[in-house]
Amino acid sequence: MALKCGIVGLPNVGKSTLFNCLSNAKAQSANFPFCTIEPNIGVISVPDARLTKLESIVNPERVVPTTMEIVDIAGLVKGASKGEGLGNKFLANIRETDAIIHVIRCFEDDNIIHVDGNVNPVRDKEVIDIELQLKDLESIEKKIASLARVIKSGDKDSLKENDLALRVKARLEQGISVRGMEMDEKEPAILNSFHLITSKPVLYLCNVSEADVKTGNAHVDALKASVAAENAEVMIIGAKIEEDINELESYEERQMFLEELDLDEPGVNRLIRQAYTLLNLQTYFTAGVKEVRAWTINKGMTAPQAAGVIHTDFEKGFIRAEVMKYEDFTTLGSEAAVKDAGKFKVEGKEYIVTDGDVMHFRFNV
Repeated sequence: MALKCGIVGLPNVGKSTLFNCLSNAKAQSANFPFCTIEPNIGVISVPDARLTKLESIVNPERVVPTTMEIVDIAGLVKGASKGEGLGNKFLANIRETDAIIHVIRCFEDDNIIHVDGNVNPVRDKEVIDIELQLKDLESIEKKIASLARVIKSGDKDSLKENDLALRVKARLEQGISVRGMEMDEKEPAILNSFHLITSKPVLYLCNVSEADVKTGNAHVDALKASVAAENAEVMIIGAKIEEDINELESYEERQMFLEELDLDEPGVNRLIRQAYTLLNLQTYFTAGVKEVRAWTINKGMTAPQAAGVIHTDFEKGFIRAEVMKYEDFTTLGSEAAVKDAGKFKVEGKEYIVTDGDVMHFRFNV
């Protein structure tokens, strides 16, 4: 599934450093604005300890993790909605992503220039929020103008679109992003058709120094307080630490380094999993002697839809899904044992796949 998370933020907040750690791509990282001119795209594996457990039971020829795309987008500055800096390019790139990782500088370092002269994460967040809101306001005003012409022709469906568009416009004029607004069950689909930037789910990523990576600091606390009313997540990471971890060659060296810092795992592992959740994704597994593999699906997908992720023929000719819960399979140790315990299920077209299901599909083309 080609879903993307865009890494955004002001210049010099650590976006490209984090992107390099996530993807091992060689994006530039330098102490000046607009280092990343074109968006860098990295396809990254999603860390999942369940694959290791499945591998130990099945002993397959290969193991294939699920993946997602991370896009590193050029730094935004005040006035981007009017084309300042790389504004138009930035806004076009971010519109193409499905969720936003907003990196915010929450560390002091006189050697790293801040585009506005001093560190103030709440102000920095608001700079980008305002630019995105202004761009969305421009988009929704154009939409309302086009709907007015359709409404005159007597199209009733356009009335509902127009009602939502007017509420969106009022919200943006108040300086409030679109995500989190109250809607009825049909309106989210209409909202998606507007292609608004501030309707995308967001994760605020606080980039801190090594000393603050466990507990945060006053900058992080201020940011958390400012976003308390938003439908958003806040996460702490130390980009410099992640860079140091990334430079270590062996697993053992990385583990020793993490232990010295009293950390359980690299922050990028947590970030990838959080981004995966942000995109409303989940995983199911197929497990055979040829291959143990993780597959990405949207939450709420039915068994035929999940089968279609493997191949469209699987969905078209779907007959049934044979399902084992991950916990049952790994606890009991084999498919035969799961069957003997009465926990092996045969599901039809209405079955909603749950995270961690171990599945085998029967189909007829």
